[in-house]
Amino acid sequence: MGLLNQTQQQYHEGGDFGGYQFITLKDIINNFMLSYVGEDKIIAKIKRTNVAFYAQRALQELSYDTLKSEKSNEIDIPPTLVMALPQDYVNYVKVSWVDVNGAEHVLIPASQTSNPEAIIQDDQYNFTFDSDGNLLKANESETWKKFKGQNTGSDAVNDFYLTETLDGKRYGSSPENMNSNGSFYIDPIKSRIHFSGNLTNKTVTLKYISDGLATDAEMKIHKLAEEAMYKCIAYYILETKINTPEYLVMRYKKDKFASVRKAKLRLSNIKLSELSQALRGKSKQIKH
Repeated sequence: MGLLNQTQQQYHEGGDFGGYQFITLKDIINNFMLSYVGEDKIIAKIKRTNVAFYAQRALQELSYDTLKSEKSNEIDIPPTLVMALPQDYVNYVKVSWVDVNGAEHVLIPASQTSNPEAIIQDDQYNFTFDSDGNLLKANESETWKKFKGQNTGSDAVNDFYLTETLDGKRYGSSPENMNSNGSFYIDPIKSRIHFSGNLTNKTVTLKYISDGLATDAEMKIHKLAEEAMYKCIAYYILETKINTPEYLVMRYKKDKFASVRKAKLRLSNIKLSELSQALRGKSKQIKH
């Protein structure tokens, strides 16, 4: 029996494109219970809620470096130069600003600054407290005020390197800071991303990784990684069940590693013709 449950007209007029590429987490759990759980099977007995837990853990782990779970936001930088991180943010992939032609210019993370909590002190440099005995803190730190007040994305030392490169004075410069596009740093405590002063009113795109569990609609797996999900769930269950033979755990550990690697290769979507085009004009002639 075919898996398509709608006509081509319904598909093109419905607007829900690309759904056939994926299988829902609910179907993954159903298929696992049918294929792996029961008498004379690898897992004799387990609750469905336990399988659902391990399925979500497997989806999280695969989302970080295997599945195509990258998301992107586009915003205009306000005068405050601060933006809140997305609700389902886990880690960033790339941050860039967009020029008038739509090209993205990569921003460099500023590793030599931060936004510490600024404690208010009196004239004698003593800490001040409120009526409840808590430390009084300023809304903005002096570090952040100085960072956002710059005209470029690098600090004063790196500005010197940027302006002096035409004279050949590159000695001692750090390549990671030799970028005039601007910079940013992320405050993980307050879930904010801070931008350098030259990015005011510019359009910035933030590409980031989610864990794939934010909404029910996102809890789906690409069919090229379906087998990896089953192997991951089976390994997680066998690893935590008591009296499981060690050889069985190691077997499924190897199966999990191999299936995840295979899924990563499949989803990398490498095409020989595209690779050859990128390498044309190099020192060796490519024929295919």
